[in-house]
Amino acid sequence: MAYSFDFSSLADYVPVLVKGVAITAELIAVGGALGVTLGIACAWAKTQGPRWLRPLVEAYVELIRNTPFLIQLFFIFFGLPAIGVGLTEMQAAILAMVINLGAYACEIIRAGIEATPKGQFEAGASLAMSRLQTFRHVVLVPALQKIWPALSSQIVIVMFGSAVCSQISVEELTFAANFIQSRTFRAFEAYIVATVLYLVLAVLVRQVMRGIGALVFPRRSVAR
Repeated sequence: MAYSFDFSSLADYVPVLVKGVAITAELIAVGGALGVTLGIACAWAKTQGPRWLRPLVEAYVELIRNTPFLIQLFFIFFGLPAIGVGLTEMQAAILAMVINLGAYACEIIRAGIEATPKGQFEAGASLAMSRLQTFRHVVLVPALQKIWPALSSQIVIVMFGSAVCSQISVEELTFAANFIQSRTFRAFEAYIVATVLYLVLAVLVRQVMRGIGALVFPRRSVAR
């Protein structure tokens, strides 16, 4: 029997979709900014930081990169309250995204740092800069320029991963699609609309990252 599409039944749920898109955008904006910041700090620790700190960062990166994001999310939301750390659904989702993105961003940024010519480190030392000052003023920006497209793609991947946050009742886009199909029983239509909205969000995130790259690295475009 042929299936008859009917998107008109979704019209009453447009506010639900708008709210879902807004919360997804908030998750990726806050989680992305803090996650990249954490990744930069960890990349510095692995390449330039004190020796005692490097194994700790390495353990964190390996733990996060080799466990599912859903388990990390459940551990934060359901596990931390057992030791007295209670978080709201939104706080748990953002924390999970920051920790997850931080680990992947660390390795991406580390690759950019290790591709930086040694002469730049020597130039910083010749100007009597500390290792942290050399990293911040001489190494970081060229390293980020090299890996900006890869970092942009990783942020988009984390945005897609945010779909599992619906499992702890964060009312993001996937939660909205699930809610709509449970009320209208129009699963195809609900998930087709959600797919299109995720596609639009992904394109927008890449364009935003491209714009940031053009501002930070004005000599050439870095995101495609």
